Amino acid sequence: MLVFTRRVRLYSIPAASFFRLGVVGLVMALAACAGPDKPKPAALGPNAQLLGVRNTWTHAIGAVGFPLDVRVVGDQIFVASSSGDVIAMDPAKGTEIWRASLGTPLSAGVGSDGKISAVVSKANQLIVLNGSKEIWRQKLAASTLTAPFVAGGRIFTLSADRTTNAFDANTGRRLWQQSRVGDPLVLGQPGLIMASGDTLVVGLAGKLVGMNSLTGKILWEATVANSRGTNEVERLIDVVSGYSRVGDTVCARAFQYAVACVDTALGKTLWTKAANGSVGLSGDDNILVGAESDGKLVAWRKSDGERVWSSERLRYRVLTAPKVVGLAVAIGDDSGILHFLAKEDGSPLNRVQLDSSGITVTPVYAGKTLVVITRNGMVHGFRSD
Repeated sequence: MLVFTRRVRLYSIPAASFFRLGVVGLVMALAACAGPDKPKPAALGPNAQLLGVRNTWTHAIGAVGFPLDVRVVGDQIFVASSSGDVIAMDPAKGTEIWRASLGTPLSAGVGSDGKISAVVSKANQLIVLNGSKEIWRQKLAASTLTAPFVAGGRIFTLSADRTTNAFDANTGRRLWQQSRVGDPLVLGQPGLIMASGDTLVVGLAGKLVGMNSLTGKILWEATVANSRGTNEVERLIDVVSGYSRVGDTVCARAFQYAVACVDTALGKTLWTKAANGSVGLSGDDNILVGAESDGKLVAWRKSDGERVWSSERLRYRVLTAPKVVGLAVAIGDDSGILHFLAKEDGSPLNRVQLDSSGITVTPVYAGKTLVVITRNGMVHGFRSD
């Protein structure tokens, strides 16, 4: 086996009084990321090459300019291109199992249970496939950046207005809808939607919310972070995609506020720690790793949230969320470098330069292969020597 930030958008909820605020928030966020005084990343130094990795295959799927969530189900991975191609691949060989061309640009995906797959188009259409065959489309009321969640013959969506929907996977019939009101601004990046047992777990504002997957009834709410600030932009708080789950414990990040672990069986927050990041987390039984907005990497102890180590080696690089695999942490940056770091202390193990379009998709581990995707749509499979 293998042992081893970004621009931010804000959406205003459709209301004339909040439109200008949403635009101001967007300008502020972009200015913060792209200003002339943005610090330059430090030199990486010689490559340690302490971990032997090799690129065993490469496959082109088409440019990826939307927040792609790569879904791993058994011996398949499900990916998609911005133009609307949805592809099932064999991660061991890098070959396509099937490809469906939907003919419309995508904003979110891919959700899949291995048989039924779902994506969302920029036109707010939820598009569902059985294998490579499209079986239905359903219009959503709001823009959606979070990949649909497919399980138990149902498809669940989380839209930018914090509305959660459940649909029958075979017919497209809406089963229930749960809406959260009162938040004039929401974060313009993917949120969290998953299952823990029979409970659907959704990130809403600064909380993880457990819902009855059959009815949408709210069962519990557990706080990841509490909002603070003097205006709507400063008080903006959302749980971002990319989580670590071991058993009933789910650990997640509230955008630029905190990281926390929640017991989803009890609906109880186990611990929460202040953290200033915008991408998700990864971990195992013992450790949780995340990247702060300035590129600093931090590892927390899973049991109580105490800091284990931090590393500034990748500071001021725009990083993906990390992936903990065995004894290493894999993470990509926007210059196209895939970094491997020691899980124990964050020290460098190896790095590989991919193409210069940059890595924006969180690496995933499938079988014995680490799968990494660049912005121009090149999918790479890495294995340990």
